[in-house]
Formats: sequence, C-alpha cells, structure tokens
Amino acid sequence: MFVLGITGGIGTGKSTVSGYFRDRGVQVLDADEISRQVTDVNGVALPEIAELLGNRAINARGSLNRSYVASLVFTEKKKLDQLSAIVHKYVLSTIAEEIAKAAEKKVKLIVLDVPIPVKHGFVDVCNQIWVVSADDEIRLDRLVLRGLERDDARRRMAMQMTREEYEELGDVILVNDGTIDELYGKIDEAVKQELNERGIRL
Repeated sequence: MFVLGITGGIGTGKSTVSGYFRDRGVQVLDADEISRQVTDVNGVALPEIAELLGNRAINARGSLNRSYVASLVFTEKKKLDQLSAIVHKYVLSTIAEEIAKAAEKKVKLIVLDVPIPVKHGFVDVCNQIWVVSADDEIRLDRLVLRGLERDDARRRMAMQMTREEYEELGDVILVNDGTIDELYGKIDEAVKQELNERGIRL
C-alpha cells in the first residue's frame, strides 16, 4: 500500500488537493477532521484539554469551546504547543489504526491530509510527501475571503512552519499561486509522474 502525505500551511490549498483524491474515491484521512472528532462531545482528548486550559475550555454541549481556546492559544505559543501535543496524540493513533485497516483490505493508495507534518506518525509512515505551497500574501488574501481578519490570519500563519520549512519536507512541491484549474493541472501531472508510474490508478 502506498501512503501519500499531503501537507502545507493554512491558506495554501491543501484541502483542495486532498479533495481531488477524495472525489476520485481515494480514502483520505484528514487530521483536522479527526481532531474535531476527538474534541467533540465525549471526545477522548477533552479531559486532558480541560486539565491544561481549565473547565472553560469545554462548552455547555460538552465539546471543545473553540472560540475560548482560540483566544488563548493563538496568542500564547507554549499553550498552543501543549494543546497540539494532546490532540496530535489521539489524531495520530486514529490515523495508525485506519492505515492498518486499509493495509488489511489490500488498498493500493491512502492519503493523509495533515497540516502539521510531525515526524512520528506522519513523516515516518508516508511513502511520499506532497507539500502545497503558496505566496504568503496570496494566502492572506484567501484567509480574508474565508472571513478571518487580516491580523488574525497573520497570527495564525506565524504560528505555523515557514514556507521554506514545509518545502524542505516535500518530495513533490505543488505551488498554488494561481487558479484551482491550474492547481488541478499540477496535481494531474504529479499523479501521472508519481503514482501512475508506480501502477497506481485513481
């Protein structure tokens, strides 16, 4: 089984790339989606998060109080790192379980969509990593279009790795400074070169 990792900073278009594979019937393990599951009502990560950030971190529904947590962690790097470590632990164990299930079923290709490319549980399990990259100003414009304030978008970008740090990890770099059609063309080319050549057809 070929494990393809897709990563990139906020606003680069990483979700568009993983969506390309999902639309073609490939199983995509989305770390953000899994992190929402582990922090939803009765989520396995909640007790540790409440211990770190206090009971206000859990809302009346019994799930993560995202707006309160965001107000804390996006201005304090240490707390963000601690919160990330808790959530990642549960996200990565879920990913490992799903990869094992897919391997049992003799699946040819599985895609991991991970915004923070940790070494253990992502880099070390991927056969190849594709990094989605874009100019910082273009990323900012996209995030503003999504409804974020420009300063908030800048802060969130600053909390992540730099463009260069992401690109150093990539076996394939997909530069997404243009249109979605242009990005799809680049993905088509990478699929042909990297996957079709290995006998993997979508």
